[in-house]
Amino acid sequence: MPTIDTSNFNIVCATLGGFITLFGLVSYLFKERLFLSEALISLLAGVIFSPNATNLIKPLDFAGGSEESLENITHYFTRLVLGVQLVLAGVQLPSKYLLREWKSLSLLLGPGMTGMWVCSSLIIWGMVPDLPFLHALAVGSCITPTDPVLSNSIVKGKFADKNVPKDLQKIIIAESGANDGLGYPFLFLALYLIKYVSLGGAGQAGGASTAIGLWFGETWGYQILLGIGYGAVVGWLAKELLHRAEERKYVDRESFLVFAITLALFIVGTCGMIGSDDVLACFVAGNVFTIDDWFRLETLDDSLQPTIDMLLNLSIFIWFGAVCPWTLFAHNGIIPIYRLIFLGVLILLFRRLPVIFAMHWKIRQIEEMQQALFVGFFGPIGVSAVFYLYVSLDFLDTVTASGVVREDAERLKEVMRVVVWFLAICSIVVHGLSVPLGKLGYHLPRTISSAMESRENDEPEPFRIREHLSNEEHALQQNIRQRARKTSPARPVFRIGGTIIPSQSSGVDRSTKDSADQITSNPDNIELRNMSSKSNSNDVAVSNKKE
Repeated sequence: MPTIDTSNFNIVCATLGGFITLFGLVSYLFKERLFLSEALISLLAGVIFSPNATNLIKPLDFAGGSEESLENITHYFTRLVLGVQLVLAGVQLPSKYLLREWKSLSLLLGPGMTGMWVCSSLIIWGMVPDLPFLHALAVGSCITPTDPVLSNSIVKGKFADKNVPKDLQKIIIAESGANDGLGYPFLFLALYLIKYVSLGGAGQAGGASTAIGLWFGETWGYQILLGIGYGAVVGWLAKELLHRAEERKYVDRESFLVFAITLALFIVGTCGMIGSDDVLACFVAGNVFTIDDWFRLETLDDSLQPTIDMLLNLSIFIWFGAVCPWTLFAHNGIIPIYRLIFLGVLILLFRRLPVIFAMHWKIRQIEEMQQALFVGFFGPIGVSAVFYLYVSLDFLDTVTASGVVREDAERLKEVMRVVVWFLAICSIVVHGLSVPLGKLGYHLPRTISSAMESRENDEPEPFRIREHLSNEEHALQQNIRQRARKTSPARPVFRIGGTIIPSQSSGVDRSTKDSADQITSNPDNIELRNMSSKSNSNDVAVSNKKE
């Protein structure tokens, strides 16, 4: 007997498929007319489907009821999305872009990221009660990188094509792609110092020297340098193999188009196995893969990569809306809600803007103050922040004393969960609404002004009695004259001494007759009528003489 199967798998497939289908019907309206980002729309959908609302998506059930398993799922999901996004970001850039624009990128990735890290950490340190500065540095490092997923909504689409110069779009893509992988040094400098220096390094052998040694050896050597080298080698080999396969006609069009996606999956998996920086490796591989611009130009008009990109974006932000710890924002022992909101405002205003304003005159792509304001404000916090959050939580589980997680590490985990998640949500909402609100603020005053002007133009002119009477008198006289012309019969003209039958040779000009008739038909002009009569009589006399 047929039964209704309401398993989690069926519900998730129906919910996700139904939302993406319905969103597709109005996607152009939302993204190109209302300028709403798909990240914001997907986040709101995830909140609606979450256990906090309709309970259609039950993330904890997917993880078998384990919070640790749920965190691992979110961590791996963010790794996957970042890996694919960063390979595609590297593919989008022109040939040898990183080499040609190394000066601008070095400023944004060196002093720029350092300034953002320090500004964010100082704000967090000042707003979160009883938080050590080392802990603030760890939290600030999670939100230092700009998110490539949210950056795509700013540098792509109708709004970007019309308002953002191409050079500025490219430098934003390059920065958001590179600084995601370069967030490791900022994060692990703070984490190593917390592990080996904080509380006297309780439960850990070594001290500050061990922390700095691990930071240089493992973070810079094994993760950063190995990730760059591995990504460059894999990207170059993939380019050469695809070239030769295409020359020999070994590869079909579908496999050719999906090659960059599969390359991203391969790098994420292999780098994950060796424990290197897979995020940075994916971005470097994407750049090397298109170093000759061949693959980018071949797939320039293709829609497969943007389609996969859109599906991943919608899925990850629906998942964020479902797994975000919403109740912790209002009920936690870390920071009151009013301070948390004020923290979000300060981070969005002062995390990046002062740094960009300080050095924008050295970055050739930023030519005006308005562009500096745009680049400084649109440094979104999103998928990369959540990724580094779970990297931090995994590391803090290793900070133990007597076989249990140390008290300072446990408190830092709670601080990071609340602060990083809240700042990511703030950025998704604020940056997702900034463009439509900016457009509304630009057009609304002009619309109101135009309405006021049209209203003033529609007002009747002032009524003047004297002019009104004179106009009416003039109109009355004209009316009387027109009636006289229509009602007065034409007066007959009698001529003496001539025949009434005109001769054929007396060819009178047609236009002369018409003009004369018009003159004679006017009873008000007697002189002109007499002149016309004389002319006609002379013509008749000449005709009689000839006869």
